[in-house]
Amino acid sequence: MIIVFSGTGNSLFVARNLSKALGDEIVSLPWHGGQLRPDNGRVIWVMPVYSWGMPPVVAKWMKTLEIEGGHKLPHFGVFTCGDDIGNTHFQWGRAAEDRDWQPIGEWSVQMPNTYVLMKGFDVDSPQLAKAKVEASVPRTASIAAEIKRLSDGFNAGGAPEPVVDVVRGKFAWIKTAIIYPWFKRFAMSPEPFFSNDRCIGCGLCARSCPLGNITMDNRRPAWGKDCALCLRCYHICPHHAVSYTTATRGKGQHNMFDA
Repeated sequence: MIIVFSGTGNSLFVARNLSKALGDEIVSLPWHGGQLRPDNGRVIWVMPVYSWGMPPVVAKWMKTLEIEGGHKLPHFGVFTCGDDIGNTHFQWGRAAEDRDWQPIGEWSVQMPNTYVLMKGFDVDSPQLAKAKVEASVPRTASIAAEIKRLSDGFNAGGAPEPVVDVVRGKFAWIKTAIIYPWFKRFAMSPEPFFSNDRCIGCGLCARSCPLGNITMDNRRPAWGKDCALCLRCYHICPHHAVSYTTATRGKGQHNMFDA
C-alpha cells in the first residue's frame, strides 16, 4: 500500500510510478475510510518536504491512522523535494517508531520546486522542471526495486539492513531543527490568501482543495483555518488568480495534475 499526500501532484506522480512498478494500491491523505488494510505486505509513505520537514498534515495523520497489522509490516518513506530534505527522514522515522511501525527504507526524489510564498522562492524554469520530472522516473524505478528487495527479505523473516538514500543538503540539522519549527509557527497561516482581479469565480480552487478548506462566497474563494499550505489552489488556478499577500506577485506556477 502506498499512502500519499500531494499538493501540486509531484508526490502523486512518484506514487503512481511506484504503484506501476510494484502493483501496490494508492491511498491519498486525508483518509476517512477507516482502518487501512495494506496489500503486498508493506506500507510506503510518499510526501513532499515542507521547509526541510514533514508536512504537518502528514505528521498528524501518522499519529491517528489505523493500519491493520502495521507493526508487523515494513514501512518505507519517499520524500519529494526541490533540492534537499534536511533531516525530514529522521522525523518520519521517529513518527513511525512512535506507532511501533518499523521503518527500513528512506529515499528522496528531486521534483520541480513549487514553494512561492517568500521572497527569493519561485518555481523552476520549464527546462529544469522537465529535467527533474524525467530524472525522477528512473530514480523511482530504482527505489521500487529496493523496496521490493527489502520487503521480500523482511516478510521472509529476515532483518535486512535499513537503506537511507537521501539528499540532506548542507546544514541539515539547522534546517530541520530550527528553520522548520519557525516555518510551522510563523509561515503557514492561510490568512494572507486572497483572489485577485483575474478571478472569474470558477470554483476550481475550492473543488480541488484536499482538506476542503476553501469555500465560495459571492463567486470568490474564502480560505478557512484548516489549511495544509500545499499550494494546490495557487498552482492549479487557470487564471493565476490566487495570491498570497504580495509574495506571489510575478511568481510562476507548476501543476503536475495537468501532466
